[in-house]
Amino acid sequence: MEDRILPVGKQNFREIRQNGYVYVDKTRYVWELARTGLSYFLSRPRRFGKSLLVSTFESYFSGEKDLFKGLYIEEKENARGEDAWTEYPVIPFYLSGGQFNEPYGLKNKLSQTLNSVQEKYGLEYLDSDLSSRFSDIIKQLYEKTGHKVVVLVDEYDKPLLSTMITNPEQEEKNRELYKGFFSVLKDMDGYLRFVFFTGVTKFTKVSIFSDLNQLSDISMDDEYSGICGITEDEMSSEFKPEIEALAKTQEIHD
Repeated sequence: MEDRILPVGKQNFREIRQNGYVYVDKTRYVWELARTGLSYFLSRPRRFGKSLLVSTFESYFSGEKDLFKGLYIEEKENARGEDAWTEYPVIPFYLSGGQFNEPYGLKNKLSQTLNSVQEKYGLEYLDSDLSSRFSDIIKQLYEKTGHKVVVLVDEYDKPLLSTMITNPEQEEKNRELYKGFFSVLKDMDGYLRFVFFTGVTKFTKVSIFSDLNQLSDISMDDEYSGICGITEDEMSSEFKPEIEALAKTQEIHD
């Protein structure tokens, strides 16, 4: 059997594709969601592929077509002709790591993402509060690029869950910061191309989204049951060489 590189612990789509790791094609879901709606929420347990999915969305909306060669989405996107592989401005919040127990941990994490976006696109920096900066950046991106903005938020609830027991006072402060920050999205449909949140906790259970009621929760939709992780059918088909090699090693026979 030819040695294949399994993506153990890998969460970055670009890294997986550029370095030849085995990739279970989930781009059908990316295509369908990108074509059918504006704002979504997906809840899955940790280590279930949410970050990889968000990274895939980031590469797709960034127009990185070379990464999608041979995948489901390539043929679909190429069929769009002149509109294929449009590069949209993307604001990606990856919140699985951060010092969220510290007083300014969440604020600094969000600010770092905004700083990176401003630097990448050469945006004007305005000295204002975090929520106003977020709103202003979305508007500037739209005006500068001529394309609506994509907002991706991975593990939105990590800053809350990591402080809930150990530092409930800070957890409440993080919750209040979130309320003001993401409520910015509520009235910005005219500037937004796509919004996608992931987390462990259902957002309907968390009051920070009381003002962000346009999110469509696909967590329990049968249509998207295989969007993350690996299904039994995918395991049998995509990892057949490894399964057969293991069976041989373990002297397991049908």
